[in-house]
Amino acid sequence: MVTRLRALLFDLDGTLLPFHHERFMKGYFQKLVPAVAEVVDPERIVGQIWQATEAMIGNEEPALTNEEAFRRAFFTATGYPEAPVWERFTWFYETVFPELAALTEPTPVAREICQTALDKGYLVVLATNPIFPDAAVRHRMRWAGIDDIPFALVTTMEHMHYCKPNPKYYVEILERLDLAPYECMMIGNDVQEDGVAGQLGMETFLVTDCLIDRGVGHLEFTHRGTLEDVLRFVQGLPVRPETGRRANTVPDH
Repeated sequence: MVTRLRALLFDLDGTLLPFHHERFMKGYFQKLVPAVAEVVDPERIVGQIWQATEAMIGNEEPALTNEEAFRRAFFTATGYPEAPVWERFTWFYETVFPELAALTEPTPVAREICQTALDKGYLVVLATNPIFPDAAVRHRMRWAGIDDIPFALVTTMEHMHYCKPNPKYYVEILERLDLAPYECMMIGNDVQEDGVAGQLGMETFLVTDCLIDRGVGHLEFTHRGTLEDVLRFVQGLPVRPETGRRANTVPDH
């Protein structure tokens, strides 16, 4: 089997970490609102967060990280004092957010996929939508059992400048790792957010276990199947030892 692939990009939520998206987000806000109620308006905070998140996702200013775009939109719109509110958000992610692990359904298949890819010499990238801070991503990596996997890059809001489904999110990954689109495969469960990578020339694998499809647009995937099917696909890939050496040396920021 001959392949041009050098890197496998994995989504996290609903892919390497299976869970029901709506149930998780409901639980997330049920935990968040009381945790920050002392420094915000608890009746309005959910809508305010969604509004700022939408502004962050729509940001096209390359000089702004996603965190900076969110903070600008959020604090400009709400007028909240930035330092104490952000400190409270940080506290929430460090101490309360881990309780949401109960809403996820981790599987050892996720780790087996990543480790198999590494053993065969491929770069592995955790291409999770960077709308969450590093602490929240690291917690979810631990829940999934992949926190010690040497990912070439883990995308978080602190250092990325675009979000899915903006194609520039994928371009930024390619530029950071000096990769061409045809050398990559994006593996994820979201038709719109992950499928857009195919428009750049990446191969794509739609994971159907926790499928999200908003019914907007028509995006073709190179492959589709369950997470078990992803494992079988990776097991069938040829070995690339020269890439394997690099996979353990590229920093995640």
